[in-house]
Amino acid sequence: MRDATTLALIPRAIAPGLPVLAICRGFQEVNVAFGGSLFQKLHEATGFADHRENPDDPLEVQYAPSHEIRLTEGGLLASIAAGARVRVNSLHGKGVARLGDGLVVEAIAPDGAIEAFRRDGGGFLLGVQWHPEWQVTRNPFYLGIFHAFGDACRAYAARRAATPRASLTEHA
Repeated sequence: MRDATTLALIPRAIAPGLPVLAICRGFQEVNVAFGGSLFQKLHEATGFADHRENPDDPLEVQYAPSHEIRLTEGGLLASIAAGARVRVNSLHGKGVARLGDGLVVEAIAPDGAIEAFRRDGGGFLLGVQWHPEWQVTRNPFYLGIFHAFGDACRAYAARRAATPRASLTEHA
C-alpha cells in the first residue's frame, strides 16, 4: 500500500517543481519512480559491503559516520561539502541496482554503491541514502543539505506567490 501511494505521489510532486529531499527509503522510492531498480539485499550482491547497522548497538553508534563517500565533482553535494569526500552513516539493506532515468549520481561509497543522486532541471530533487537528519546541528555537511533544501523551498514559494492563480470557479 505504501509503495503504491508513494510511487504515484512522487511524479505529481516533481512535475510542478516542488522541492524534494529524499532520505533513505525515500531515496530508494524516487529511484524506482524514475524507472530505476534496487538490489533488495545489497550486502548479498557481488562486490558490495554490508551497509546495514547493527540493531543491538546504541543509536549513537548506529547513526555515527561509518564510511566515506566520494562526491561528484561540480555536484550539489560537493559544493555543500566544499570538498570531494565526506563520512556518512549507513543504515540500509537495499541499494541502487540501476539508476532511474534523468537522475545524476552525486555520491558513491567505496564499494561503488550509489549513495546520492540529483535531478538536473525541473526544480530541486536530491536523494541521499544516509540519514543527514541525525544530529544535523553537529554536522556542517548535513546541515548544509537542509539549508540547500530550505533555500529551494523558499524559492519555490516565492515563484508560486508571484504567479497568478486561476480562481477555483474557472476550473469548475
